[in-house]
Amino acid sequence: MIELATAIQRFEHNLRAIRALAAGVDERQARWRPAPDEWSILEVIHHLYDEEREDFRPRLDLTLHHPDLPWPPNDPGAKVAERRYNEQDLREILTAFQSERAASLAWLSTLDAPDWKRSHTLAQVGTLRAGDLLVSWLAHDILHLRQLAELHYLYTTRQAQPYEVDYAGEW
Repeated sequence: MIELATAIQRFEHNLRAIRALAAGVDERQARWRPAPDEWSILEVIHHLYDEEREDFRPRLDLTLHHPDLPWPPNDPGAKVAERRYNEQDLREILTAFQSERAASLAWLSTLDAPDWKRSHTLAQVGTLRAGDLLVSWLAHDILHLRQLAELHYLYTTRQAQPYEVDYAGEW
């Protein structure tokens, strides 16, 4: 099992990487989607913000401290349209995400010998232990870091046309 201090450090590093991948992104690139059914950089960052405050931190807290209480509903896919993610301001959402991540780090730092084996059972996915949630939260960051890097790559290759990027190597 990953140590809590290591997880906290990883969350801090992930935040720096997310900020770096949002740096220098103009409004056009922030809203650009490779396809109509795929997310933009802005939508990814907004999703990270919502998941930080409405999914991972509160659900981990419930699992550790009130495992028998029901979890609040969460439909990340629906939020993209409902909350009009792609119409928001990237800098504002990035700042909001950074604030939520800081709140998460502060909260995680208060945990004293958490019982990572405490669990919560969901009809849709089965039993999740607190440790499962913590490492899933870290993995979620990494999945979206990969997505942000891919969005940069795809945007660059589209903007480069008619020139080719083959000389760069394989993606």
